[in-house]
Amino acid sequence: MSRLFGVSYPVVQAGMIWVSGWRLANAVAQAGGLGVLGAGSMRPDVLRHHIHRLRAAWDGPFAVNMPLLYHHMPACLEVITEENVPIVISSAGSPAGVAKALAAADVVHVHVVAAVRQALKCQDLGLAAVVCEGYEAGGHNAPQGTTSLCLIPQVVDALEIPVIAAGGIADGRGMAAALALGAEGVQVGTRFAATQESSAHPAYKAAVVEAGDRDTVVALQALTPVRLIKNAFSQQALEAEAQGASPAELKALLGQGRGRRGIFEGDLEAGEIEAGQIAGMIADLPPAEEVMQRLVREYQGARSRLP
Repeated sequence: MSRLFGVSYPVVQAGMIWVSGWRLANAVAQAGGLGVLGAGSMRPDVLRHHIHRLRAAWDGPFAVNMPLLYHHMPACLEVITEENVPIVISSAGSPAGVAKALAAADVVHVHVVAAVRQALKCQDLGLAAVVCEGYEAGGHNAPQGTTSLCLIPQVVDALEIPVIAAGGIADGRGMAAALALGAEGVQVGTRFAATQESSAHPAYKAAVVEAGDRDTVVALQALTPVRLIKNAFSQQALEAEAQGASPAELKALLGQGRGRRGIFEGDLEAGEIEAGQIAGMIADLPPAEEVMQRLVREYQGARSRLP
C-alpha cells in the first residue's frame, strides 16, 4: 500500500462524516498514515477550505472520501478535480459514475466494497485498489452481512489489484490479522473518531469510549443499513422495521441531519451515533499520533507472538 499511496505505514484513516476534517487528516498524515477528508458532511466550499488548510499544514499525499449517496457529491467532485486532490476513496454507491472523471484528472481512485462481485467490478473499471469492508464497520453498511474475517481473503483471492481491509480494526492485532489474510493495508475508522483531533462532539466521543461489545446495532435495513451505538433513535428505527415500515416511512423517520445531530452536535438520544463494533475495545481519547504509534507497536508485538 505504501507503493500506492506514498505513506510510511499501511494505515488509512477512514473519511467519516462529521469526524474527518483537516486536523485529523493532518495528524494521521504527519504520523505516517494516509489522512482522509470526509466529504460526506462537507458542502463544496467547506471541502475546498479543508483541502487548503490541510495543504498548508502537510505537503504529502492525502485523500478525500466521497460517499456517493449524497446529492452534493457531483459538486464536490468538481472541487476535487479543480484542487488536484491526489487520491479519492469513493463509497456508498457505484463508482462507475465518477471513475472516468477521476481517471481523466489522474486521481488515484479507490472504492469501498462489501462483496467479491463489487470488487471485481471495481477492478474492471480500472480502479487502483479497493477497501474491503466487513459488517463490523460503523456507519453505512452492506445488507449481506459478511464479516471481515470471511470477506477479506475471498476478495484478496479474486483480485489482482491491492486490497485494503476495513471493519473491526482498532489496534495492531487487527492490523496484523488483516495483513495475514492478504490485505496490503488497513482502513481504521471508529478508533480515529475517538481521538483529540476528531471533529466529533465530545459527547459522541464519550459514547464510543463507554460502549461495550454489545452496544451497536444495524438499523434501517430496508433503507440504507447503518451501524449505530444503541440509543433512543436506533430503538425507534428497529421498532418501526419490526412493524413492517416501508422504505418511505423509514426515510421520513430518519429525516434530515440525524448524523450531524448525533456525531457533530452530541445529541445522544435523537441523533445517529455511528460507530463500529470495535467501539467496545476503545477506552481513551488519545492524539491521533499516539494511535498510529500504538498500531505499529502492537502490530510488531502480534507478529513476534506468532509461532
